[in-house]
Amino acid sequence: MANKTPIYLRIKHAILENIHAGIWASGVAIPAEITLAQNFGVSRMTVNRAIKELEAERILQRIQGSGTYVAQQKYNNVHIEIQNIANDIRSSHQRYHAQVLTLGSLNHEQLTTPENRWLAELFFGGTPSDDDQLYRVDIVHHGDDLPIQYEQRWVNAKLCADFIHQDFEKTNTSDYLISHVPLEYGDYQIQAVMPPHEVRTALLMTEGEPALLHTRHTKSQGMAVTFVNMWHAGSRFSFGGQL
Repeated sequence: MANKTPIYLRIKHAILENIHAGIWASGVAIPAEITLAQNFGVSRMTVNRAIKELEAERILQRIQGSGTYVAQQKYNNVHIEIQNIANDIRSSHQRYHAQVLTLGSLNHEQLTTPENRWLAELFFGGTPSDDDQLYRVDIVHHGDDLPIQYEQRWVNAKLCADFIHQDFEKTNTSDYLISHVPLEYGDYQIQAVMPPHEVRTALLMTEGEPALLHTRHTKSQGMAVTFVNMWHAGSRFSFGGQL
């Protein structure tokens, strides 16, 4: 079957794969447009479109008279923020295990309902096509049998078709996405909020106890690939790092 993905998007995908594989590290110049055009057997104009989009997304940086380089800031931010909760728990010398509560999908009809309208807007600009679909997974991550994080994640099925077939009690969702989809950029937010009943119950939180909610929205190939809510009991979790 012929690959229906536009050629310039395939070039973007290939560039991102080289970046994520460490072949082209931050600050390193990528091959010239004419070289990439020859390698892919396409016109320089097609390569230029792929590079311009990656430059607009702050993945690449063009320096006049010098070349095009892998941008430092955005690439590093992606890797700083995408972490494996299992590794975090194990690094705290706790036993880790995951419990999948739900794993399913939302089709076009479900995406057009009032309660899912925000998802249609976030992933498809408010107008999902007939074949658009989202996968949904809810997971509770435990440390020493105590629930640490409640993960609610939605994934664009077109960008990661096999996501729904994975065993997420053995495979971490973030690790799977990183290894199967070249993640370009995203945004995140951390706030203290009152959790919904199902989250409070799953995390064994007391009535009235606030939660720390970490949300993250990540894109690939210019499209939204995943959105995740990561809930934590405010009384026994904190975010930290090094400056």
